[in-house]
Amino acid sequence: MREPLIIQAGMGVAVSDWRLAHNVARLGQLGVVSGTALDSVLVRRLQLGDPGGHMRRAIAKFPLTQVGERVIEKYFRHDKTSTTPFARLPLPSATPSRESLEILVLANFVEIYLAKENHDGKVGINYLEKVQAPHLPSIYGAMLAGVDYVLMGAGIPREIPAVLDTLSRNEDTTYGLYVADAQPGDNFRLKFSPREIMGDKLPTLNRPKFLAIVASNTLAIMLAKKISPPVDGFVIEAPSAGGHNAPPRGKLQLNERGEPIYGVRDEVDLVAMKALGLPFYLAGSRGSPEDLKAALEAGASGIQVGTAFALAQDSGLSPSIRAQLLKKIATESLDIFTDPRGSPTGFPFKVARLEGTNSQADLVAARVRVCDLGYLREPYRKTDGTIGYLCPSEPVDHYVKKGGAIEDTVGRMCLCNGMMANIDQNQWQASQQLERPIVTLGDNVECVHRLIKKYGAEYTSQAVLEYLLNGLAETSPTKEKSVLDRLTP
Repeated sequence: MREPLIIQAGMGVAVSDWRLAHNVARLGQLGVVSGTALDSVLVRRLQLGDPGGHMRRAIAKFPLTQVGERVIEKYFRHDKTSTTPFARLPLPSATPSRESLEILVLANFVEIYLAKENHDGKVGINYLEKVQAPHLPSIYGAMLAGVDYVLMGAGIPREIPAVLDTLSRNEDTTYGLYVADAQPGDNFRLKFSPREIMGDKLPTLNRPKFLAIVASNTLAIMLAKKISPPVDGFVIEAPSAGGHNAPPRGKLQLNERGEPIYGVRDEVDLVAMKALGLPFYLAGSRGSPEDLKAALEAGASGIQVGTAFALAQDSGLSPSIRAQLLKKIATESLDIFTDPRGSPTGFPFKVARLEGTNSQADLVAARVRVCDLGYLREPYRKTDGTIGYLCPSEPVDHYVKKGGAIEDTVGRMCLCNGMMANIDQNQWQASQQLERPIVTLGDNVECVHRLIKKYGAEYTSQAVLEYLLNGLAETSPTKEKSVLDRLTP
């Protein structure tokens, strides 16, 4: 398999949706869908009437007809209004119901099936290691649809390569679950059995490649040399990348804006990465032909690009949000803040400051707290040895009652609901409030300036690829020819 030069990043909740990944993959680069919360995304698309019929078309291709029929019967509707609440799924759990497992498998199948439909390009799916409960059924669903790559960051995904091996053989598998306050002798593990879902209809599956998203040489070395099987490659993500960033090494220090300060210790040694002998990609402010050329010269296989694709016309981002962002970028008035406290995960999180979104502290404070999606809840060991769940962004009294420290709740935002609002799937809450977006982008938006100047504000993912690859061909004509000359859309 020829390694791609460009990975289109798996961003947010369905910002990197099947359309974006499809368009990138059919042009010969790696299109990646976001695997976060796909179960909720699928059932909300159905509740919005499934415009274009794409969900139902893909569901019809799922190997178990009765599963798809049950999901359509329960969630498909035509009468959803902005003040009609979306039907909610059960919160993610270490012991999910059969229905929850089926929807996770189905949702991941649907997204990958649509991303791969009618072309032979390569498609990947991106997961957050920290969102552990859905891992096994999600990955299996993506593999049922023929996913080519799995990417994972926001944690230490040491068990994923072995999981891919096991699931490719349709065998029962487990995954270590991090549980706060676990005691010596505890062994909390997630379990998944393909046969329990598929019965005797166990298909032949290909084992996808696995790219670990890392921010340090130490983690890369461990994943390359100290686990079996090793990872297949890396995405090296700098702290200028959008979304969650790895915390700075050493004692946390903030600049005058209140953002974490990164230093020399947070830089990755690319010479050492090259010595590992595995493909690696550079991410974080890598959105220009010059960045691609520099990455190749440093020994990388290419770059991962997020912000430029997130603002392309064919991404899953709300059109109204995209328009606001592009206007601010064009007038050089967009402020992106690395918030050290906003995310309930404890990881720094980049927030694009936009009016009417939860980038405004007063709107965050006015929101009535509710935890009705629960993807970022942390499992903890209760006194009786069972697992409970808590989130610093949930109602404060609930968090404290479970043993959480009240100071941990200060400044926290509900990323789960905010990210769903980014794709126009805002929940109407019982408090008579419509959830507001929380938009994230990388620090460097210069690439978007260039794209707007060259292609206009309604540029597409194809324009991003043309800009990057034709620009590379102009500086290194023997290295890469025009993507549009070489590939037929």
